[in-house]
Amino acid sequence: MGSDLGIGLRFGLNSGVLTTLGLVVGLHAGTASLLAVVGGILAIAVADALSEALGMRMSMEAQTEDGSPRQPWAAAGGVFAAKFAMAASFLFPVLFLPPRAAVLASVVWGLGLLAGLSYLTARSRRVPAAPAVLQHLALAAGVVGATNLLGRWTPTLLKVL
Repeated sequence: MGSDLGIGLRFGLNSGVLTTLGLVVGLHAGTASLLAVVGGILAIAVADALSEALGMRMSMEAQTEDGSPRQPWAAAGGVFAAKFAMAASFLFPVLFLPPRAAVLASVVWGLGLLAGLSYLTARSRRVPAAPAVLQHLALAAGVVGATNLLGRWTPTLLKVL
């Protein structure tokens, strides 16, 4: 999937998983509020997806100064559709499971999606899949750890301020 649409889809899938996973973990750690987590997911599904789609479009337009046949709207549409779908997919565990189980299910869901996407991308590039999968899972673990710590730390910080 080397087309501009494919580039946008891959970007949106990765970004949607990492961003939403971090948001779910961080908001739950800081608030344990279903309303905050669901509101955050919906905000990312719309605002962040649109923002990144526009960023992709502008980036691709900047690369087409030589008149090459790029399709920035296709890439932007791919980013928006993939990021929106990925973010929205995290609503299911959050809405239908108890809070702690929802966060655990979200982590498993997100890691599984990233591993699968990393594997498919590596295979399409004909490179060994294991290093790519491990790199992306390590990055996701860093996101989960950092957002968990920040979520837990934020209430303490706000008490001081």
